[in-house]
Amino acid sequence: MDQINWGIIGCGDVTEVKSGPAFNKVPHSALVAVMRRDAQKADDYARRHQVPAWYTDADALINDPNVNAVYVATPPDSHADYAIRAMRAGKPVYVEKPMALNAAECALMNQVSRETGVPLFVAFYRRALPYFLRVKQLIDDGAIGAIRMVNVTLNWQPDDREVVAGRGWRVSPVISGGGLFHDLASHQFDLLEFMLGPIKTASGIARNQARLYEADDVVVATFAFESGVVGTGSWCFTVNKEQRMEHTQLIGSKGKITFSFFENFIITVDTASGTETISVPFPEHVQQPLIELIVNALRGGPDSPSTGETGARSSRILDWITIAKS
Repeated sequence: MDQINWGIIGCGDVTEVKSGPAFNKVPHSALVAVMRRDAQKADDYARRHQVPAWYTDADALINDPNVNAVYVATPPDSHADYAIRAMRAGKPVYVEKPMALNAAECALMNQVSRETGVPLFVAFYRRALPYFLRVKQLIDDGAIGAIRMVNVTLNWQPDDREVVAGRGWRVSPVISGGGLFHDLASHQFDLLEFMLGPIKTASGIARNQARLYEADDVVVATFAFESGVVGTGSWCFTVNKEQRMEHTQLIGSKGKITFSFFENFIITVDTASGTETISVPFPEHVQQPLIELIVNALRGGPDSPSTGETGARSSRILDWITIAKS
C-alpha cells in the first residue's frame, strides 16, 4: 500500500482526540469513512472531522472501495466480530484495547490474521509514546541496575457515570470482558512486557466489594517474568478521592524508578547519587506515534511494536488473574 485510507467502526469518545484526528496528520494516511449505528451521531462526527463518508452499517464501511484499512473503536464485545469481518475482506485492522473479551477471542482473531495474511494491530499506544520509551531507555541503560521487582498501585474513586445503575460499558463484564481492571490493567501489563519481557505466570484475587455495579471493583495480583523479575499489583476502584493514587515502581539492584501510567508526565529515578525528576509530556493525540508506525509498516517499513500477537498476551494475563476469582 502507498496511501492508507482508514475507516473507523465506532466513532465514540476515544476517537475524538486520542486517535481520530491522528489519521489525517500522519503522512500517507487519511480518514475517509466512519461508521456509527446512530445516523445523526455518525453524520455529526463526519462533519466535525471533515470525513468524506459515513455509514450506520459496518459491512458498508468495510466494503467501501475507498477504505483499505479499518480501525475498530467499539467496546470489546464486538472487537473480534468486526476485526474478523475486515480481515476476511482483505483489509488490515487496528483494534482498540483490550483486544477482545478474553484470550480465546484474541486467539481466534490472530488465527484469522494468519490464515488471510492480513495484518492485525492493537491500540496499545504506550509502546510508542516518548514518556514510556524514556522509562524503557532508563531500564535498558541500567540506570537502576538489574530489575528485581515491579509494584503496580492504582486506587481510584468511583466514576459517577458508571455507578448510577451500573451504567457504562467498562463496568459491564459482558461488554468489556471484566471491569475497570480489564480496561486499565490491559495497558499496564502490555507495557510491562514491552519493557521487561514476557510474563510467565500470573494469579490473583478479584472481588466485587462495594456492589456499585456488576464488575469486580478490587483486584490484587502477583506475576513473574521469564527473566526472573517478580511483580505485585493492586487495583481498587471504590476509594474516596483523598485516597486516589496511581504509580508503578521498578525496583532495581541500584535504585528505583517511579512512573505513572495514567496520572502525570513525571518519571522519578532514585539512586545512591540522589533523585532525578524527568518530565515527558504526552502529545496532543496520544495514538499518533503508534498510528504512524503502523502506517509505515503497512507501506513496507519496519514491523509495528504492537500487533495482534503482542496484544493477545495482555488479555491472557488478565484471564489468569481474574477467572478463578479466589
